[in-house]
Amino acid sequence: MKAIVCTRYGPPEVLEMKEIPKPKPKPNEVRIRIKATGVTSGDVRIRRFDVPISFWIPARLALGMTKPRYAVLGIVSSGEIDSVGSGVCRFKPGDQVFAATDLDRFGAYAEYLCIKETGSIALKPGNMNYEEAASIIFGGLTAIDFLRRAGLKKGHKILIYGASGSVGTSSVQLAKHYGAEVTGVCSGVNTDMVRALGADHVIDYLKEDFSKHGVLYDVVFDAVAKAPFSACLRALKKGGVYMNALDTPGMMMRMRWASWTRGIRLRDKSNTKKISKISSEDFFMLKTLADERAIRPVIDRVYSLNEIVEAHRYVQQGHKKGNVAVSIGTP
Repeated sequence: MKAIVCTRYGPPEVLEMKEIPKPKPKPNEVRIRIKATGVTSGDVRIRRFDVPISFWIPARLALGMTKPRYAVLGIVSSGEIDSVGSGVCRFKPGDQVFAATDLDRFGAYAEYLCIKETGSIALKPGNMNYEEAASIIFGGLTAIDFLRRAGLKKGHKILIYGASGSVGTSSVQLAKHYGAEVTGVCSGVNTDMVRALGADHVIDYLKEDFSKHGVLYDVVFDAVAKAPFSACLRALKKGGVYMNALDTPGMMMRMRWASWTRGIRLRDKSNTKKISKISSEDFFMLKTLADERAIRPVIDRVYSLNEIVEAHRYVQQGHKKGNVAVSIGTP
C-alpha cells in the first residue's frame, strides 16, 4: 500500500511517499480502507519535533531519537472497514467509520490502518462526507476536553483566542451548544466565518486589544497558545478559568504564579491523564454532537495524499481556517 513515511525530524520535505506492507488486523482489530485524513497542528509539531527543550529527552525517548518510532504519521481518519480480525463484533466489512489513533502511534497517512474495535472509532456521522468526518476529530475532541475541564455552563462568558483555527472553530460551536456567551478573537478576514459559527461577539486582534473592552470573562481559552498572557489575566473575572492549548514549562510556571497571586483557576494538561491517549467516551460524545449537527468542521483546503508536503507547509504557516483535509483515493 501507499503511505507517507517520515524519514527524520525536520521540514515538510522529510515526508516521502513509499510502498509498505498492508497491515493485517489482529484479533479484536478492524482494518480501515482510508478515504480521508487530515494534517493537524499535532502532526506538524511531531514532524518538526517542536518540543520545549526541557521536554527534549523524554520526548525523544517516547517518540523516537532521530525520527518518529512509528514512521507513518497521521492521527485522524475516515473510511470503510474492509477486513476484521477474530473476535470483532461491533463492526463488519462495508461499515463507514471515522477514527483517531493515539498520539504516540499515528498511522493515518496511508491507504489502510488497523485499529482496535474498542478504540476511538465509530460509525461515520451520516451528515458528513469522509473529509468532513476526518476533519472534525482533532478540533472537536480538543474542544470537548478543554471546555469540560473549564466547567463551562449556560450563561458563562467565554473568550476564545484563535477562534478561526481547528480547535477554535469547534470550541465556538460547542460553547454555544452549552449555552455560553461566546466572544471569538481572530484576524479580520475570519470574523464573518466565526460569527456564522455562532459567536456572539468577534474581535479582530489586529485592530483591538480584547482585554480593553471592559468585559470580564468566566473562561479565557487560548486555543492557539499565542495570546498575551497579561491580556488574558486582565480579561478574567476573579476566580475565572484560564486555559492554554499548549502549555510549555515556562507558561505553566507563570500560570501557577498567577493562580496564587491573582485568584484565577487553571486547567492545564498536567491536570489530566496522559494526553497521548484519547478517551473513547469523548469520541462517542463527538459523534453524538456531529449527528445532532451541534458541531461541524470548517475545511480550509483539501489536498491529495501525494500533496502531503504542500499540506504540511501550509499548516506550518499557522494561518489556516479550521482544518486541512487529505483525500486518499483508494480503489
